[in-house]
Amino acid sequence: MTSEQYLSVLNPEQKAAVMHEGSPLLILAGAGSGKTRVITTKIAYLIAEKNIRPQSILAVTFTKKAAKEMLDRAVQLEPRADKAQIRTFHSFGAWFLRVYAEQAGLDPNFTVYDDDDMVTLLTKAIPDLPKKNASHVAHCISLAKDYCYEPDNPHLADIDHSPEFPEYYEAYQKRLRETGNVDFGDLIMLPVLLLQQNERIRTQMQYRFRVILVDEYQDSNVAQFQLLSALAGPETYVCVVGDDDQSIYKFRGAEVQNILSFQDQFPGTTLIKLERNYRSVAPILHAADVVVSNNSDRLGKTLSAERGDGKKPVLAFIPTQDDEARFAVELIKAAHKKGVPYADWAILYRTNAQSLSFETLFNNKKLPYTIVGSLKFWEREEIKDALCWLSFIANPRDEIAFRRIVNKPARGIGPTSQDKIIARLPETAVSESLLPSKGILDACRLALSSMSAKAKKSLGEFIELIEKYQTELGMYEPRAEGLESDEEPADKDAPSLADVLERLIKETGLIEYHTAQDEIAGTQRVANLQELCNSAIPYAPDRNGLLEYLDHVNLDRTLETENDEQVDAVTLITLHNTKGLEFPRVMITGLEEGIFPRAEKSAEELEEERRLFYVGITRARDELYMTSCGVRRMYGRTEYMAISPFLKELDTQQLEVIGSIPSSFKRVMQAQQPASEKPEDNPDEAGYVTEEDMELLERWRKGRTVFHDDYGYGVIVSAKVNEDSEFIIDVQFQSGATKKFLPKYQANRLMIAEI
Repeated sequence: MTSEQYLSVLNPEQKAAVMHEGSPLLILAGAGSGKTRVITTKIAYLIAEKNIRPQSILAVTFTKKAAKEMLDRAVQLEPRADKAQIRTFHSFGAWFLRVYAEQAGLDPNFTVYDDDDMVTLLTKAIPDLPKKNASHVAHCISLAKDYCYEPDNPHLADIDHSPEFPEYYEAYQKRLRETGNVDFGDLIMLPVLLLQQNERIRTQMQYRFRVILVDEYQDSNVAQFQLLSALAGPETYVCVVGDDDQSIYKFRGAEVQNILSFQDQFPGTTLIKLERNYRSVAPILHAADVVVSNNSDRLGKTLSAERGDGKKPVLAFIPTQDDEARFAVELIKAAHKKGVPYADWAILYRTNAQSLSFETLFNNKKLPYTIVGSLKFWEREEIKDALCWLSFIANPRDEIAFRRIVNKPARGIGPTSQDKIIARLPETAVSESLLPSKGILDACRLALSSMSAKAKKSLGEFIELIEKYQTELGMYEPRAEGLESDEEPADKDAPSLADVLERLIKETGLIEYHTAQDEIAGTQRVANLQELCNSAIPYAPDRNGLLEYLDHVNLDRTLETENDEQVDAVTLITLHNTKGLEFPRVMITGLEEGIFPRAEKSAEELEEERRLFYVGITRARDELYMTSCGVRRMYGRTEYMAISPFLKELDTQQLEVIGSIPSSFKRVMQAQQPASEKPEDNPDEAGYVTEEDMELLERWRKGRTVFHDDYGYGVIVSAKVNEDSEFIIDVQFQSGATKKFLPKYQANRLMIAEI
């Protein structure tokens, strides 16, 4: 495809962004505005029209799925784009640390520890630390690394003010360095520190990458900003693409100020806004815009719908969460009878716990559904078992991998024996070369003499098996040096790492162990192990192939769904997990104060919650439904819910409002009515008591006898409209207990007793 062809399909703003050169560029790309098309076209344009060497282009994003899509689409436009570095932030960090392992003080065969590994290592480094506390400390360490804080940084108190935290962090880092491995935070922090401290490496990297493109820049954290700053030299062309209104990952360390202050950090920046939305119909975009415009911390833009007008969003006020699930089922079934696939629907919620009522009713009504965010393939027990064998073969200093595999299947080498082995580590010599140390294997040999005959035999066989595969894969041969990674793909019929892995899981006893587990529990563990072998087919059966494969499976799994298999099922998904997705029909549930937004939020946190609502709204292409319940079961008791404040920010003239509308929302609707449509002032309606409330007051008046299914007979001792404009009564029962009720929602269990 020629550049004239691919430029011709762009709108004026997209074309301007692609052809821009010289100064730094910030592309403010609204939801559904075609940002991926812009960034991939820009890569192709730079190579084809500006004669930029593909190898000097670095494009980074946040998930492997996004990086793969970017690469595939760029290569379709310009085949030479396959030589560009198009990666996730973390895979770039891993690549960088492989190249500069010695300078970073790492074993070149390091593997990457995930969150579970961090917790395990913490409990080993600090034996007195309870596991539940270790999870919190591990999270705080990850956040510290997101800010590039080392253990001696005084700002650690901003993350965790406990006096022990710096000590815990330092102990963890010491133990981590002893294993020769890194965690996810290290993949960004260590390159930043090395680039800041080593002028030669910094100059080398700035010369190598003359163009740096960053996708989803609003999701970047402070460490990633520092990485960008260190990589960008005086001659580097920097372009970032993002949407400040979609910055929703503060809990993962994302810093919205990175995009808000980009023009200050990179003087002379050109700002181009992509405001033409190709996804949603106009009423849906209008709802998104009027809500997010209430945020003060934003650069500002207004989306326009290229698809034109469509159905107004529906706001449904529903009595209970069970009714909420029934409402969803009725909508979906009615649409399905008209030929709408189940897969067109997505049910969105703020917290995972909200899915239960939907799951229960969907199962009961035989409605197919899939939950995004359930246990992922790479996190399954059998998969982690096999990967730990590969990790330990690559790096025999990996304590976490060693403890997981040495006694599974059981070999008589339990935790006490493992502790004795690890205690011998200081007696082993640590290699000063770029070749991996034999670490724990040498400690195993030292510990053999103190073990029982059975354990001694088993441990000896374990050592032999590890060394057999280390030799086969050439783990003690020097790794190829150099910054380029332009090797041709291997012959598909040649031996691959998959062959090695298949033999390994048999010889280790894993296949036999998990076959037995399948027979007991009816699981598919062996099938999953076979699928794991399949995933290793593209990798060579040597040291480089193993390390590349481990990087592939260890990096950027947190936002990946289990697979891309297309099934006709309703999607149940948290709002955070919807980022980057779209559906023809979306239902956002639980729009109540304390649920969405969550309770007790600061002004800054409330703005992020509002951005999350914006993200949810803009996932919908054709139809949007929003639900708010009057009563919800929470923490083992029934709670009366006030509507979400975000609902009061909507333009009610552009909504279809159904259900039992709360008085507080009726006032919003009345206030937004055009003057010509407003009823004349009436003294009787000047207060908070509506006509509906008057009817309720008459029926549930003070002094009436009532009957409740659980509490028996009682007398209404108070009847009024409360501060949330809900009609509420107090009932004193014969037992002496007084309970509050909302008759509008609870008439099925509470009735007037005419006695």
